[in-house]
Amino acid sequence: MSTNLLINLSYTAAAVLFILGLKFLGSPATARRGNTISALGMLLAVVVTLLDQAIIDYRWILLGIVIGGVIGTLAARLVAMTAMPEMVALFNGFGGIASLLVGWVALAQSQLDSFLLLTIFLSVLIGGVTFSGSLVAWGKLSEKLPGRPILFRGQRLVNAGLLLANFACGALFVLYPEQPFWLFLAVVLSATLGVMTVIPIGGADMPVIISLLNSYSGLAACAAGFAINNNILIVAGSLVGASGIILTNIMCKAMNRTLGNVLFSGFGAAGGTTGKIEGEVTALTTEDAYYVLEAAQSVVVIPGYGMAVAQAQHVVKELQLLLEKNGCEVVYAIHPVAGRMPGHMNVLLAEADVPYDLLLEMDEVNPRMENFDVAIVIGANDVVNPAARETPDSPIYGMPIINADYARTVFILKRSMASGFAGLDNPLFYRKNTRMIFGDAKETLGKLVRELST
Repeated sequence: MSTNLLINLSYTAAAVLFILGLKFLGSPATARRGNTISALGMLLAVVVTLLDQAIIDYRWILLGIVIGGVIGTLAARLVAMTAMPEMVALFNGFGGIASLLVGWVALAQSQLDSFLLLTIFLSVLIGGVTFSGSLVAWGKLSEKLPGRPILFRGQRLVNAGLLLANFACGALFVLYPEQPFWLFLAVVLSATLGVMTVIPIGGADMPVIISLLNSYSGLAACAAGFAINNNILIVAGSLVGASGIILTNIMCKAMNRTLGNVLFSGFGAAGGTTGKIEGEVTALTTEDAYYVLEAAQSVVVIPGYGMAVAQAQHVVKELQLLLEKNGCEVVYAIHPVAGRMPGHMNVLLAEADVPYDLLLEMDEVNPRMENFDVAIVIGANDVVNPAARETPDSPIYGMPIINADYARTVFILKRSMASGFAGLDNPLFYRKNTRMIFGDAKETLGKLVRELST
């Protein structure tokens, strides 16, 4: 069997593994298996690629594998679950810069026709936008940059000008490939465009922009695959790009907004709803909350980013087990954009070994909400905000939410009355059936666990 035939057959097998892995990733129950299958596919693709006789020296490749392996291991071991959204943003950025560098290196090929030059430019353009945009997303998520939208007059015109300038550089590069200056200028302009694209994104839209940047990283890899004529890179990039676009569409539907509105509206810039919310907040002690939970027959837990910050997922699981032991039904209501990345709450609860069948999507749990004795909202704000149903002048009006206010009693675990990541006030806090339990969510839940254990 020739080396080329072996490589192509192995690439086909790797592509099948990628598709199977992606299929398994569609369900929480099989997600780990899907991740393993996809990783095996990539391992096969990398090993077989190393059989290419064009490789001159394996020492640099082995050094890269060692350095990358050490960094990856340390990141997996040391990065807290609360920092996972930032880590995902960095992964997207690294994918973008890798595609950009591959595209640049492709210039060393002896025969460059117009199609290859175009794919090189696209890998540079999309890779540059992905890299710089992901760094800005990382800065916003880690609060090293302001989470609010950064807007200025004429911003859309500036972004349109940057995009047109990029296309002009691409055309000049294809026409005059012997002058790499145009490609270098495209790198600078694409990086600037990435920054300008993400800075107007508000905190509440971060799950959407993360999935969009993930799609960009796949498209950049696909373009790089065409640039170096590597079939498996084309396939892998296409899969990532397509799945990212599908996920982005799901996120947008979950907020009842278009992608254009997310990218250009500066959601959250207003800093809240119009008009002052009237009413008084009713605070509750953990001792009184214990008596309510002890008598409850059904409880729904609605987690948000506050649960991630408090690292309360394990104590939530303890509370669930104690309530179930007391004869109470416990389920979890998961909003598609809860947290700061797609599937954020699912990841946290999976870490605590919460059974997958207890994680109910918004459409499953809302019809049952009136029948729950208690709804426990842990650090969620925007995804349970009744203003989305009731206040036409609210920035989130029309966004599908979890109807926590329909439960008989609502416990809201928060450190303070501060608004959520979107910067919007929440009338749920003032409802007659709502009780605010102030303090660190993990400590509050720990007290409830101790009360129920006695």
